[in-house]
Amino acid sequence: MNQPLISPQQLQQRLLAEDNIIILDASIEFQIPSESEKIKGQMIPGAIRFDYDKDFCNKHTLLPHMFPSEQHFNTRAKEIGINQDSTIVVYDNSGTFASPRAWWMFMAMGHNDVFILDGGLPAWIEAGYATETDYRTEVKAGNFEGHIQDNDFVSAQQIEGYSTDKSANIVDARSQARFDSEVPEPREGLRSGHIPNSICLPFAQVLKNGKLKSQEELIDIFSTLELTPSQPMFFSCGSGVTACIILLAAKLAGYNGEMGVYDGSWTEWGANDKLPIAVTKK
Repeated sequence: MNQPLISPQQLQQRLLAEDNIIILDASIEFQIPSESEKIKGQMIPGAIRFDYDKDFCNKHTLLPHMFPSEQHFNTRAKEIGINQDSTIVVYDNSGTFASPRAWWMFMAMGHNDVFILDGGLPAWIEAGYATETDYRTEVKAGNFEGHIQDNDFVSAQQIEGYSTDKSANIVDARSQARFDSEVPEPREGLRSGHIPNSICLPFAQVLKNGKLKSQEELIDIFSTLELTPSQPMFFSCGSGVTACIILLAAKLAGYNGEMGVYDGSWTEWGANDKLPIAVTKK
């Protein structure tokens, strides 16, 4: 796997030397309390909008921003000018929040030449580089043809099995208070609690100043968790966004085993009374 992060300086240098780089703004509109403040109305020159909340998503389910069909993803990727040989750089406008899911989505389509701008738009601006007020809209249709990598996903039924026989690490990126059912879920109609035998690692713990913490810090963080390194690691959260931050952190910490995202996450699990929940005992 390529090093998943690219600095603003590295991106600027590659933009000057290469012509196959596609920059995607993967920012999402909603703001959560633990997310850094968003920068509105500015984007990296030449950036194209990549909206997985309303566009690159499954529009036939009530669950938010679920992964789209292979056909839908490929069609839209071609329409925004992505090619098989494109080097893709994704970023968001609050640092590192929405971009890891966009990175994971391309990886899950088998396109590994994809990077996350370390620190996102705030880091780009801090480095002194220019911004624009409009996205690039005039593009030549691309020839992107990805294929869904089934091993990058895990279903509710699979998670239930792993939870029951404790044959995988299930890591929850929600806050400790939500995991422990000390506060109600932000989405209506969801039970409070967590997947039995899962582990809580709030995504904010792996971030500092809008960036992923250093490899050494991430290794220390993962070493404190009750993980079984020989088992697969699957990531959950509220709706499949911040789970990708923790997956990215695990990769940066050196974990090379089987990993996947539970795309439905707590929005699916917490709404289904047939699925078991655990409540932390105080």
